[in-house]
Amino acid sequence: MARIKIIIPGKIIFSVKIPVRINDINYGNHLGNDALVGIIHEARVQWLQHLTHSELNIDGVGLIMAALAVEYKKESFYGDILVIDMSADEISKVSFNLYYSILNQQNVLIANAKTEMVCYNYSKNAIAELPEKFKQMLQHESNG
Repeated sequence: MARIKIIIPGKIIFSVKIPVRINDINYGNHLGNDALVGIIHEARVQWLQHLTHSELNIDGVGLIMAALAVEYKKESFYGDILVIDMSADEISKVSFNLYYSILNQQNVLIANAKTEMVCYNYSKNAIAELPEKFKQMLQHESNG
């Protein structure tokens, strides 16, 4: 398998600090890959809350993750404070990509990640259009 290479777009739309907790540590005594996925999920939820939205309600529709890629760079350990810088691109009628650059408190890159988020109507179990106001905000923030 070819190594995944994630190119982070330049415009940061949100930044959050999240500590590495003891239950994030695996048997190798460093941040587990499953915990890192949970940390980027937490960053995404905090970004949406900052925008007064949630994964289940962005102007009446929700989000579902269609794809996830992670490019690991360095280990992270218990007590690290991770800084997650988020950016977005490839904004379409129904989806967008979110990028996560994860650094520790010494500004060392721990990982890059990318999620493809698709707008979803949970009551109809169907893909939905990205609400226009949210789409315009994403386009403005990512190009701004």
